[in-house]
Amino acid sequence: MTLLSLEGITRRFGSTPDLAARIAIRLGAAKPPPVVQALDGVSLDIAEGEVVGLVGESGCGKSTLGRIAAGILPASEGTIRWKGRDRATLQGRARRDAELAAQMIFQNPMAALNPRMNVEALVAEAPQIHGMISGGKGAYVDDYLRKAGFDPEMKRRYPHQFSGGQRARANIARALAVQPEFLVCDESVAALDVSIQAQILNLFMDLREQLGLTYLFVSHDLGVVEHISDRVAIMYLGRIVEEAPVAEVFARPNHPYTQQLLAEVPRIRPGKRRFSAVKGELPSPLNPPKGCHFHPRCAFATERCRIEVPKMRQIAPGHRSACHLNDVA
Repeated sequence: MTLLSLEGITRRFGSTPDLAARIAIRLGAAKPPPVVQALDGVSLDIAEGEVVGLVGESGCGKSTLGRIAAGILPASEGTIRWKGRDRATLQGRARRDAELAAQMIFQNPMAALNPRMNVEALVAEAPQIHGMISGGKGAYVDDYLRKAGFDPEMKRRYPHQFSGGQRARANIARALAVQPEFLVCDESVAALDVSIQAQILNLFMDLREQLGLTYLFVSHDLGVVEHISDRVAIMYLGRIVEEAPVAEVFARPNHPYTQQLLAEVPRIRPGKRRFSAVKGELPSPLNPPKGCHFHPRCAFATERCRIEVPKMRQIAPGHRSACHLNDVA
């Protein structure tokens, strides 16, 4: 069953001019404020129990899409369906349940924790507000701390007294405490040492089995995504350009951007290899290129790529890509 469906999601960021500025703009004495198109018609379905990896360069809109999926940020356009129902139309208890069912684990564990609250208070806060704890909070908090691999004996300490890995586990316990079905992990292991990253990734996989969780795993680390994901979506400048099962993407990447990303994943292989990053700079979302956003950096770009937006089409079972090269028979 499809748990979460994002349909044509667009998100724009820009300042709203005041009255004087609007008059000046109308009279031609000032320019409209710039608008950043962070997401441009993104569609993505996530099935129940699935782990979807969302990959792309910094600034491509991954975190924005994750926040919209978690219900933290509204979309400028598009529809978000939770278990087949438009999330914007839900009311009362149905709306509350949908909001609690989707939680987010942020990239910086220290910034995500209130430094004035100890771990017990941080984990218990949301369940208490929503009436999930009856009686004392101690046993309830201890249970979720253990699930996250955090020693309950340290629950009365404050965030600054812990290591990065312990803060990450506290963040996970806080998200689990409202009994979610869907977790958005936004670069959740990027700030951790490699050995701690492995522990947290294994914890995510264990929690998936124990609690039946569904994940949207946002990362720029393809090695991490390959390890934890069932399916991968590749994003470039606000658009998803390729989507396929993880084994298919790594074995047969179709989009030129995906091919360049995977070509530079570190591998243990004999012989020397020269590193070459994706050519060119990521264009500004204030003024994205026309047509295919990737065409200024693509070695295979044609005139059609410069004027026409490629449509996402299926090229193999479960494998979709948005590239005009797929139209060449």
